[in-house]
Amino acid sequence: MLRRVRAGAAALTVITLVSGCGLVGGPTTIAANVPDQMTVTSQVFNQHLFPRAYTCHGAGQSPSLHWSGAPQGTKSLALLVDDASAPIQPYIYWIVFDIGSQTTGIQAGQVPPGARQADNSKGTNRYDPPCPVNGLHTYRFTVYALSRSLSLPDGVAMKTAWSAIAQAAIARGRLQTTASP
Repeated sequence: MLRRVRAGAAALTVITLVSGCGLVGGPTTIAANVPDQMTVTSQVFNQHLFPRAYTCHGAGQSPSLHWSGAPQGTKSLALLVDDASAPIQPYIYWIVFDIGSQTTGIQAGQVPPGARQADNSKGTNRYDPPCPVNGLHTYRFTVYALSRSLSLPDGVAMKTAWSAIAQAAIARGRLQTTASP
């Protein structure tokens, strides 16, 4: 009986991890039923390759992004940039939140008016340009439609921002890119 309980707990853990329900972990993660109904695009990612200009090997500014498909009831948006291939996962490069619900993109090197930034894995509240080493890396630009504004301060802790995003997420969209050293 104990063996079955342990096997069931292990299976549930694996299912939760591979389903993409959580990113940072902790008690609150993105619900599995948050629909992937938004589209995220960027003209700078030619064939989904991450240009060096937006990494530490170039100017290091954030790339321009565009999105569509936020559902009715969206009160604000959030953007999270992470490295799915980092040896210490997740490595978060950027969290922008309280983006206006009518906003459909971010210009290169800018944050939309009124939006705030949370600390990233480096401990700074700004875009941390990826610096790929040791092979191919996959970077994810995920935009979340939220049911409310988060009203957190600029520079809030990464896990605090992520937890608030997880609680308010009603839809999402993702753009994946790859880069090598």
